[in-house]
Amino acid sequence: MSDRDDQLAKVRNKDGFIAALDQSGGSTPKALKLYGVEESAYANDEEMFDQVHAMRCRICESPSFTGERILGAILFEMTLDRDIAGKNSAAYLWQEKNVVPFLKVDKGLADEANGVQIMKPMPELDALLEKANGRGVFGTKMRSVIKTASESGITAVVEQQFEIGKRICAAGLVPIIEPEVDIHAPDKAEAEAILAGQLLSQLDALGDQNVMLKLTLPEETNLYAKHTAHDRVVRVVALSGGYSREEANRRLSENNGMIASFSRALTEGLSAPQSDDEFNATLDQSIEAIVQASRT
Repeated sequence: MSDRDDQLAKVRNKDGFIAALDQSGGSTPKALKLYGVEESAYANDEEMFDQVHAMRCRICESPSFTGERILGAILFEMTLDRDIAGKNSAAYLWQEKNVVPFLKVDKGLADEANGVQIMKPMPELDALLEKANGRGVFGTKMRSVIKTASESGITAVVEQQFEIGKRICAAGLVPIIEPEVDIHAPDKAEAEAILAGQLLSQLDALGDQNVMLKLTLPEETNLYAKHTAHDRVVRVVALSGGYSREEANRRLSENNGMIASFSRALTEGLSAPQSDDEFNATLDQSIEAIVQASRT
């Protein structure tokens, strides 16, 4: 079997979850502050990204972070261009840790319109997909945000996600389609019901292409059961979306077949001043709790 076949089998069938290590320019300062690195510790964006890469390296190099419990990890493009422990990041994850590499490909969100934020244009997508293939990346991730139960807005989000998702499939990669419903949406349950229907319509029209879905933990338990069982869906993963790890894990455990793809909930409790033993023990406990919640 090829690496890609092995990676597909792992992501589709194994226990575990996907670590989201793809904080970008907008979310990095907050992630660093939660990690105990204040804005005074860096003078510009370059130094900021050096700091966050050091955090990601510490996570990935930890003995707690292995393919036994971590199925995959989502990387920011700048991480893909850097090394972990002297090896390119994607190669390190797969070859040293048996963790499947994914790449965040969106360029951020457009301004809110019609109750949603679609993705900004991606004029360099083809070149980025070519680079991802060259680095042994298995799949991609791209995020939109739904703020209210606007049927036309949600339709626009889902259509854009699948339009770009088909291009990613054609390049030989598996896209994680992420139409996040804001956990603070006043009509969150209604928005999720509209989204569920729109997603099924697009999945039914996919032909022979495979995708993954990354979705907000829903108000209605097992709302996405049909999506999890769909022939075109490799895996349905859940984002923590601002919920605490405890709350995210509780909600996840109630939704059969969904597994985690947590970012902030994964790194909750980790801090730069911790000793390696403290850091590794905290990460181990976090990973184990998320794995258990994903086993339902």
